[in-house]
Amino acid sequence: QVQVVESGGGLVQAGGSLRLSCAFPRTITSVFNPGDLSWYRQAPGSQRELIARMNNGGITNYADSVKGRFAISRENARKRMFLQMNDVKPEDEAVYFCNLDTGGRQYWGQGIRVTVSS
Repeated sequence: QVQVVESGGGLVQAGGSLRLSCAFPRTITSVFNPGDLSWYRQAPGSQRELIARMNNGGITNYADSVKGRFAISRENARKRMFLQMNDVKPEDEAVYFCNLDTGGRQYWGQGIRVTVSS
């Protein structure tokens, strides 16, 4: 079983910043670089939603709710991906999940909670 480890979540004050990280094991080196990376989030009582995506060429797409505030990035050499969250709002409070889509298989992080204090 491939273990994908998320980190960086926790409590943040509204208007503040937080950086989420996701580390993938070296065993999937051959599929990480060509894969598309995404961040999803799920708030209580809501469905999981896609908020940011980066393809293997570095092209990004964002949900309107986070556009201009969040930024997805990747470090292929270290098999890591990140979500920089700026100007965090109370409505950003959720469990965040990282995702690698290789086209044939998906890898998910375990989920990490972000709590926003106002």
